[in-house]
Amino acid sequence: MISKESIAGFYQQQGHEASGPVRPRQAEQSGRFNVYDIEAFCHKPLAYRRRDFYKISLLLGSSQLNYADRGILIDRPALVFSNPLVPYSCDIISAVQRGYFCLFTEDFLADHGRSASLQDSPLFKIGSDPVFFLDETQLGTVRYLFQQLLATHSSDYVYKQELLRNYVSLLIHEALKMHPQATYYRHQNAAARIVALFTELLESQFPIDSPQQALRLRTARDFAAHLSVHVNHLNRAVRELTGKTTTAHIAERLISEAKALLQHTDWSIAEIAYGLGFEYPTYFNNFFKKQTGLTPTALRQNAVV
Repeated sequence: MISKESIAGFYQQQGHEASGPVRPRQAEQSGRFNVYDIEAFCHKPLAYRRRDFYKISLLLGSSQLNYADRGILIDRPALVFSNPLVPYSCDIISAVQRGYFCLFTEDFLADHGRSASLQDSPLFKIGSDPVFFLDETQLGTVRYLFQQLLATHSSDYVYKQELLRNYVSLLIHEALKMHPQATYYRHQNAAARIVALFTELLESQFPIDSPQQALRLRTARDFAAHLSVHVNHLNRAVRELTGKTTTAHIAERLISEAKALLQHTDWSIAEIAYGLGFEYPTYFNNFFKKQTGLTPTALRQNAVV
């Protein structure tokens, strides 16, 4: 079984340990929350990758955040909220980058009694304005909360997970009291950026980890919503730059993953169907045969032979 990328995996990709060796009894907690000082990270452009966690950042250096068809210059202290399903890139401008960021999965705050999904939060929901520029007083408060997160996370306090949740909740509430005043600009090469982010967002859903975690994005409309662009804009950009429709790209990637699961796992056809986001196995069978000329069962049997 392929394991899901954890927060520890994010740090390994960046060339850093999460926060020292992770003991077996601590693995689940360490994989649900972490906090870091930005100065300890490499100064290089950061691109969106598959992530199963939300991110709150205090940015004190100069950088540029790029979304599908818009961007924003970070040239003063800013508090930034990142949704794992909204792709972006960050181009570093100033040589010195300071600040902090924390990463956490949705169930980290769910354990705190939060019932509503973070996807519906004004700070994280698709299409929201995730950047808040801070005045001196706000900066002092946010900096203090991040410093408390760092100190608590490295402590041996027996109830530190609860305290960490409280500090994250305070960060969220501080932002909710603010009004975003960020000014975005439109990219001149918007079509190329949209196609690149669509491709990254499509790939970010794979490989499938388990039948219980079905794909969230399966249609052009789904992807357009998460890129905050109109579906016609997405379709036009994809066709112009690749010569294929958005739907064709999605179908090809679904078939590729379906073949891998059929040949390299012992999942049932129904489990594979649900994992790929099909409501009923018959829908998956019809889709697979239309795309390949074979039924899923036939392809699996041929692979065995």
